[in-house]
Amino acid sequence: MQYDARNMKRAASRSKEATHDRIVEAAARAIRRSGYNGTGVADIMRDAGLTHGGFYAHFGSREAMLAEAADRAGSESVELMERIAAAVPPEHALPAMLKAYLSKAHVESIESGCATAALGSEMPRQAPAVRRVATRRIKEMIDLVARQSPDWGQKGAHEHALVTVATMVGALTLARAVDDPRLSDALREAALKHLTSTLD
Repeated sequence: MQYDARNMKRAASRSKEATHDRIVEAAARAIRRSGYNGTGVADIMRDAGLTHGGFYAHFGSREAMLAEAADRAGSESVELMERIAAAVPPEHALPAMLKAYLSKAHVESIESGCATAALGSEMPRQAPAVRRVATRRIKEMIDLVARQSPDWGQKGAHEHALVTVATMVGALTLARAVDDPRLSDALREAALKHLTSTLD
């Protein structure tokens, strides 16, 4: 009897974790699609297939949910770049990352793409917990780019990575912002050409 009770408790805990994860996943998509301020609890819960009333069983506040969503969105961006880097020989890792990041497909994938490009302009107005997790993920992206750089370990490698990430994010943000497809493509292509030329 006691064994059954323990099993039921574990199953309930796993179910709650799975539900929590579903909410965070829906929120991570929603913040990239609609921004922090355009993301409501009711909409996220509906996207997750849940009722609004269940929200506070998982989060103490909307800000707590946004912090987890920002963390998830940022980790997905970093993990995608890590997978791209791991799929090619080391000397091709950074060019492959740059091509994927500055691709037309990434411009069109706001909901699943880079959280920093989607949300960067809103960050100064967010709660400290949200800014903290976003900052950590940005640092991870910078470190990842630095490790793939030909000058890794040399003086100036970190600064080069800072400029690379800033250019990547800025170019993607502008390419998404304009309503002229040719200008959008030109922004991406110019940034990619410039960044890859510095690797020679």
